[in-house]
This record gives sequence, structure tokens and C-alpha cells, in this order.
Amino acid sequence: MLSETVDRQTGSIRASGRLTLLGADLLRGTAESLHGNGHLRVVLDLRDVRDADDAGLDVLRALGRELAARGGELVVRHAPATV
Repeated sequence: MLSETVDRQTGSIRASGRLTLLGADLLRGTAESLHGNGHLRVVLDLRDVRDADDAGLDVLRALGRELAARGGELVVRHAPATV
């Protein structure tokens, strides 16, 4: 299970737990909300993610491309080695 802590003032998300497709969808929705509320740069901190599957990582990669296409940026910090 994945949980997130959101700082709406800085446009950052800190995730913890296991990153799966479902958890990545949660992060995607939060990141898109932050971007839609004016944050061109969304920071995703994965330092407390203990495990990540390929489907979840694929969602984050796609999210980065989508935000870039809309003039934004997804910055992933402390990504698992497979990102």
C-alpha cells in the first residue's frame, strides 16, 4: 500500500510504502492536481518507497512525459534504481 503526503504550497509529494499501478495512479492524480493549480514543477520524493513494480514505474515515466508536453516538469527524487 502506498501513502502520500502533499505540500500544496511547494508543489511536492512524498510517497511511502509500495509503488504499484494503483499507488502510481494516486500519485498521478495528485501531481496533475498540483500542476493544474499552477505548479509548473512538481517534486515527487520516493525516499520512503520500499518497493516498486514495473507497472507503477511506467505510470510515473508517462506522467513525466505528459507534464513536459504541457510545459511542466516532474522531478523524481530518491527513485528506485529501476526508474
